[in-house]
Amino acid sequence: MSDFEHAIRDAGAVIEARTGRNLVAALLIGSALGAAFVVSLIIDKQFFMLFMAVFIGFGTWELATISRTEKRHVPRIPILISALAMVPTTYYYGALGQLLTLAAGIGFTIVWHAIQRGLSKETVTDRDMIMSAFTLAYVPFLVSFTLIMTARDGGEWWTLGTMIIIASIDTGAYATGLLLGRHPMAPKISPKKTWEGFAGSIVFALTAGFIIATQMIHIDWWWGMLFGLILVGTATTGDLIESLIKRELGTKDASQLLPGHGGFLDRLDSVLPSMFVASVFAALFS
Repeated sequence: MSDFEHAIRDAGAVIEARTGRNLVAALLIGSALGAAFVVSLIIDKQFFMLFMAVFIGFGTWELATISRTEKRHVPRIPILISALAMVPTTYYYGALGQLLTLAAGIGFTIVWHAIQRGLSKETVTDRDMIMSAFTLAYVPFLVSFTLIMTARDGGEWWTLGTMIIIASIDTGAYATGLLLGRHPMAPKISPKKTWEGFAGSIVFALTAGFIIATQMIHIDWWWGMLFGLILVGTATTGDLIESLIKRELGTKDASQLLPGHGGFLDRLDSVLPSMFVASVFAALFS
């Protein structure tokens, strides 16, 4: 093994020790997902709809599953059916289809709860109902704003640009926090998140926002930088919210389906609240 390979392996071991992630696996899986995202988005929006259905389906299933570990009765089947139904209804019918599917999904889940309680005599609490509704609202509803944005003429560029900025935010926070992180941002919620990492994410977001605005979505550069700055807030909030949820449910990762990343839900944390903001920007400038 060469000195270079030794250096790479040692660096990976140090990063894994500090972050709890396998760096090589994370890079390989991340690259594969990124390639699939770009190819499906650029070649045909119908393929992108299928790509999003995979993420929405697995992410919803993971949240429903980890919720059950705390003895909450969260029925996965009706929630998954409702989540997947939201993909085509949102893409083809916009916000109306999105809202109607959310309402129908919550109603379907409540009926499922009632039938389940009658057949098995299980106790279904208000907390179970709330968690079931939250699962539908948190994952498929928020992610589906991506579909509203993408369905617009030229919307694929807004979607791609938004994801590039979010990836830049995550990269900036990760790299800066790893190298310079000293002061915890929210130690009780996410101990490894630091203010230094947050500052790094702002720098990366402003840079990415400027480039995306001038080279991809063709809006004024200062709007792009403002867009990037707002996404720092939404991405960081999403990350902290998911950390709080997982801490409340007593788990580190949503699943182990994506080596080096955790689960699909773990890849959506920064995306969930950000896509609503992005869809508003896209609507204003389209």
